[in-house]
Formats: sequence, C-alpha cells, structure tokens
Amino acid sequence: MIHVYMDDYRRAPEGFTLARTTEECLLMLRECEVGVLSLDYDMGPDDEAGGFVAKRIVLEALFPREIYLHTSSVSGRKEMFELLYPARPEATLVHNGPVPIAKLREIVSGAAGL
Repeated sequence: MIHVYMDDYRRAPEGFTLARTTEECLLMLRECEVGVLSLDYDMGPDDEAGGFVAKRIVLEALFPREIYLHTSSVSGRKEMFELLYPARPEATLVHNGPVPIAKLREIVSGAAGL
C-alpha cells in the first residue's frame, strides 16, 4: 500500500509518493492500493486542476481509504470536497483540510493502521 501526495510544487511528506501531475496521481490510483491521498488543487498552467482528479475518482470509483485536501485554494478545496464527500463509499474518509501532524507521524512510524 502507498500514500500519494499530489502537488506540482511542494515536496511530499515522508512516507508519501509524490505525484507531480494529475495523470501521475490517477495512474497511481488505478494501479496501486492507496491508503492516504492528499490533493492540491492548482496544478500549474499545463495540467488539469485537482477537481479533475476528484471527478475521475468518483467516476472510476478510485477511492483510497482516506483523502485529505492540502490545497491553499479555498474555492478548490470546496469544489473537491463537494465532489468527493457525497460520493464516497462508507469505508473512505474525506477530510476538508491537510494531513494532521499526528497522522503524518503515524504514517512515518508505520502504525497508520490502514
């Protein structure tokens, strides 16, 4: 199982695999078991926005176990949350904010219980 951090600019926290593009992120969701997914919204001028990934997750049923929205875009966070939260399966948690420090520590220690 992997944890994916989608961002075109920031580096991934320890314990996460970095997806620099929306296509990289979707490939990982399609090909790997993803425990935690953390999404940015603004992915640069040559890429789709995080809302595109949120739509594909819903349409293709690519839900990981947990989703966090670390974007600094208030409208982008709202768009992704409003797409993901109502469509999520019961087993998926959707958080309207970044991964908390305690969760990051859990992932690094391998005790994430996912």
